[in-house]
Order: sequence, then C-alpha cells, then structure tokens
Amino acid sequence: MTFIEYKALSPAEKAKYKISEFFSRVPGAIGAFFRAIGKFFKNLITGFITGLKGFGSRFANGDMATKVSYVIMGFGNFTRGQVGKGLLFLASEIFYFIYMTTFGSQYLKKFGTLGDVETIQVPDPVTGRMVPQYGDNSMLILLYGVLSILITVVFIALYVANTKSAYECEQSIKAGKKNLTLKEEIQDLFDSKFHVTMLSIPVLLISVFTILPLVFMICIAFTNYNKQHNPPGNLFTWVGLDTFREVFKMGDGAGKAYTFAELAKWTIVWAIFATFSNYIVGMILALMINKKSIKLKTLWRTLFVITIAVPQFVSLLLMNQMLQDDGVVNVILGYLHIPAISFFNGTKLTARITVIIINMWVGVPYTILQTSGILMNIPEDLYESARIDGATPVVQFFEITLPYMLFVTTPYLIQSFVGNINNFNVIYLLTKGGPNKDSKLYQAGETDILVTWLFKLTLDNNDYNTAAAVGILVFIVCATLSLITFNLSKSSRNEEEFS
Repeated sequence: MTFIEYKALSPAEKAKYKISEFFSRVPGAIGAFFRAIGKFFKNLITGFITGLKGFGSRFANGDMATKVSYVIMGFGNFTRGQVGKGLLFLASEIFYFIYMTTFGSQYLKKFGTLGDVETIQVPDPVTGRMVPQYGDNSMLILLYGVLSILITVVFIALYVANTKSAYECEQSIKAGKKNLTLKEEIQDLFDSKFHVTMLSIPVLLISVFTILPLVFMICIAFTNYNKQHNPPGNLFTWVGLDTFREVFKMGDGAGKAYTFAELAKWTIVWAIFATFSNYIVGMILALMINKKSIKLKTLWRTLFVITIAVPQFVSLLLMNQMLQDDGVVNVILGYLHIPAISFFNGTKLTARITVIIINMWVGVPYTILQTSGILMNIPEDLYESARIDGATPVVQFFEITLPYMLFVTTPYLIQSFVGNINNFNVIYLLTKGGPNKDSKLYQAGETDILVTWLFKLTLDNNDYNTAAAVGILVFIVCATLSLITFNLSKSSRNEEEFS
C-alpha cells in the first residue's frame, strides 16, 4: 500500500491495516529471532574452536618457560620480570587446588546423584530415644556443586589467560620490548584500561548474586525437590524433563498442567488490560491537563500524582480492607440500601475486574508523569498544519499524538507489559489469589497469575521443582515477546526519526 492510499483510509481502516501488518511481520521476526540465537551459538562454538587452536599453537611455538606455564601457572611471567603478575597466577592455581581437594571435590563427586546416604533414625546412647543421623544434604550438594563448577570455569579462564600472557611476554622480549611490571599494569588499569576496572566489580557482584542463584534455580527445575523430597530429612535427585512434562501434561483435568494453562491465559489477559488501561487513561488525563484552556495545571498534576507519595503496598492493603465484605465500601452501600458487593470473595469476574481497576488507581499517575513530558515536546507546528487542513481533534489524536507517543514509549510499554506479567504486589496484597472456588486449580485461586502461583508453590506447598520450571517458562515467554515486539516497532527499526 502506498503512502497516499494509506492516508485515504479511515481511522478504523488504518488501525486494521497496522494490526494486520504487525501480525504479518511476526513470523519473520520469530524466524529472525531464532536465527540470531543460532548465530550466537555458532559464533560461540567457532570462538571455542579458535581458542583451542590458539591454546595448542602457543604450546607448540613457545619456548620452555612458556611450556612450563602450562603446568606451573605464572612461570613464564616469573622468568621474564613480571614477578607480581606471575605470583597472582600461581596464587590462583594454589587456591583452586586447595579448594577442590579440601572442599569442592566432595560435592562434585556426588553432583551426579545429589547424594546417596539417607538420613536414618538411631537410638541415642544416653537416653535411648530415636534421634536422626543425618546423611547427605542434596541442597548443599547442588549449591556447592554449582559453585565449584563456576569456580572451575573461572579458573580455566585464568589458566588460558596465563598461557596467553606467558606467550605474549616471550614475543615481547623477542621483539626487543620491555614487559610491563605489576605496578605499571595496575597504573594502566586506572588509565587506558579504567573501563575494565570499573566493570570488574559489577561483573563480580552479578556473578555472585545473580548468575549463581539463577543457575541454581534452573538446576532445581530438573530435580524432584518437593515436600516429599525435602532435605536434610530426605534426598532429592535429578529427574530430567519430568517436571516440565507435568506442567504440559495433556488431559490433566485437575492438576499442574490444567492450572498452568488457566493461569497463563489469565496472566496474559491481566497484563494486557493492566498495561493498556494505565497507558490509555494516563495519556487521556495528561492530554486534558495539557490543554491550553485548562487552568491550574500544576494543581491537577499534583492531585493525580500524589498517590505516588504513598508506598504502593500501603495503598493496596488499604484498598483490600475497604473492599472486604464488611469493609467501608459495603457499609456505605448498606446505608444507601444497595446490596453489598463481594469484591474479592464473590465471582471470578468481579474479583478480576476489581484488581484491574485498583491497578489503574496505583499505575495511572506514573503514566501521567511520563506522557506529560512527551506531550509537551510534540512540535506545535504539526497541530497547526493539521488544523489548517481541517483535521478534527480526534483525527489529530490518531494521526499525530498517538503515533508520536507510541514511537517514544514502545520500550516503556514492553517493560510495563513484562512488569505486569510479574506484578506480584497488586494480586497478592489485594486478593492473595482468591477467590478459591475452582477445585481444579492446583494450589491457586481465580486471580492468581503465574508469579503468585509460583510463590504459593514454594512457600505453601514446597513444590520447588515445579516453581522453578514455571519461573523458567515465564522468563522464556517474557524475553521472547519483548525481543520480538521491540524489533517489530519503529523505535527499533528507525531510532533516529519519527514520521
């Protein structure tokens, strides 16, 4: 369709055309997404093979000091004047072997089974009462096993860096150059390599507090860690993909698979309504406040935004109490001779509509703040030209305001959508997932979304493996939708320009 043909369409036809165009590009975007993943792994394998070739060629072409560095880390640096750097390499090797021989190996050798010595009851020699004699702890074996594997990966990286450093020192001396001392290299880290210094601390913290727990959680999904297999009293072991099969088991009339399917549908519906209700209502209110004819703009913005000054969980708990069956709202309705409404304990539809409306109350102020700044930056010339051409306010909104807003705020909408998929606070603090009238749902209520169900699975039912599997699936869905949607948007395809 040409630009002139598109402009001749009515607003409804333009919306229909954009929606059809969006979905027509989805298969291509999905294909590009998986091709990018394939290319990433291909580059990873290619880089690994190249690294192996370099590792071998350094040994083959290096002198004796370089070859010895393959056994004694830092030797090549010692013999060429880099004593401090050589000591660091040697210290890392000593630390690794001490760690593995005294601690890590005992967990790694049981990592394949996650323990085989059961906890048993034995008589106390003094009192004669039966007391537990603890055996292996599967939780500690898994945790310290993962930690040992990550430490091994870091050690391998240092080992390869040691061989590379030894070979570079050798080549530098052959070229008649002087190798840097440890002091000079440290000074270099605060000068030309200052970015490495600044990034090293965040990378270390991310590795300890993000990557390690994430890998541990992913491993939990492939075990049978639940209330029947709960250490230290009981062992758990690897079960492969059995946990995921339970989540996707066809014909599961009243179990985990049925619950996952029902909550996944409601989670998507909730995320769509929660995201776009806040966005649309917030934008409309911002438009109304920004009208030239409106006076006291600062006052109106303050009144709408003042809810942000109250912590969200306080507002949600207050609304929870007000909308209970015997809460303030129903008391007032009683005085007015209006039948009481069971907002949270009545029907599924009533409870879901209630949480969406309350989410607007706590979410719209943020949209007003964001969209107000964007609206004030839309060039007034565009509106002037549109008015001269006879465009009505509705046409101006759909042809100028909305496209401009979507162009700027698409990343925000994606973040908001993903945030609502994982919006634990609103659901749990308002309804705790209730009402709980569908007996087919496994450890879940009618307003539970996947993240609150995950919370209940771990805290109330100790189904840690199922919760970990659900968490992985939610991550995959959120990451895939976010990447595909963003890459289809103009914000990604045309970052420098708005048209």
